[in-house]
Amino acid sequence: MQVLHIPDERLRKVAKPVEEVNAEIQRIVDDMFETMYAEEGIGLAATQVDIHQRIIVIDVSENRDERLVLINPELFRKKAAKQALKKVACRSLNNVL
Repeated sequence: MQVLHIPDERLRKVAKPVEEVNAEIQRIVDDMFETMYAEEGIGLAATQVDIHQRIIVIDVSENRDERLVLINPELFRKKAAKQALKKVACRSLNNVL
C-alpha cells in the first residue's frame, strides 16, 4: 500500500461505513498495519491508502505489539477533536504542519 500525501484529492473523499467485517476487511487491516509499521507511523486511516472505508489502525506501544482497529468510528465532540488533530502526527501531512 502506498500512503497518499497532500495535495492528493483522494484524501478528501468521504469514507463509507464498513457493512460487514469479513476476510477482505481483515486483509485490508493487516495490510494497513504492515504499511503503518513500514512508514514508522502510529496510526493510519484507510483513506490515506486510497481505500475509502471507515477503518483506522493504531499502535502506540513501544514494542509495536498492541494493535487497535477502529471500524466505523464516530466523534462526538467536534471541537475537542479539532483541537486534538492539531497535535497529531499525520503521515499524509509530511512537512505541512
